[in-house]
Amino acid sequence: MSNSSSISHFLLLPLADTRQLQLLHFCLFLGISLAALLGNGLIISAVACGHLLHTPMFFFLLNLALTDLGSILTTVPKAMHNSLWDTRNISYKGCAVQLFFFSFLITEELALLTIMSYDRYVSICKPLHYGTLLGSRACARMAAAAWASGFLYSLLHTANTFSLPLCHGNALGQFFCEIPHILKLSCSKSYLRESGLLVFSISFAFGCFVFIVFLLCADLQGCAEDPL
Repeated sequence: MSNSSSISHFLLLPLADTRQLQLLHFCLFLGISLAALLGNGLIISAVACGHLLHTPMFFFLLNLALTDLGSILTTVPKAMHNSLWDTRNISYKGCAVQLFFFSFLITEELALLTIMSYDRYVSICKPLHYGTLLGSRACARMAAAAWASGFLYSLLHTANTFSLPLCHGNALGQFFCEIPHILKLSCSKSYLRESGLLVFSISFAFGCFVFIVFLLCADLQGCAEDPL
């Protein structure tokens, strides 16, 4: 295969080699998916219908539940389908769509977790300013920023990744489409550009993690020294 235009599909990593294990994986994924869908569905229903839960914390929890639902529906159904029907194929366009939504939801979830940590910090350390800093408009804007940043980030990575020529086969070493495994199939030095974006993304994610840990430590200390 000389370039990506000749690739009509990718081969995903098989979860098992025997039929019995494939069916076992299907049942396992089905049970986990149903439990996750039920749990997140209950959270969404409770927050949407319970007027006492219309607070910033539960508003962000609602968004997080929607993100979790999206993440499950993006990757698990295809893995279940492949296990049930003993196949490894995913179409080129299907891989691009899966990669886009997976990157979108993971980025958005990281942003939401960072915002939720800030929400807890303000409620514990600056309770008198909570209504001002986390009013309904501020919460809506922060949630919109999280969704928008995830969309733009994913669009950038997906477009950049699938613009690369691929010449090292079509077998991916993962059971869903992921950027590093697609880059391994590239035969162009342009993959270094996407690799640089990945390094930046990992650094940004680590920065968010450090920020979250810092806020959690401040919460545990009761903000006696008002670190921010």
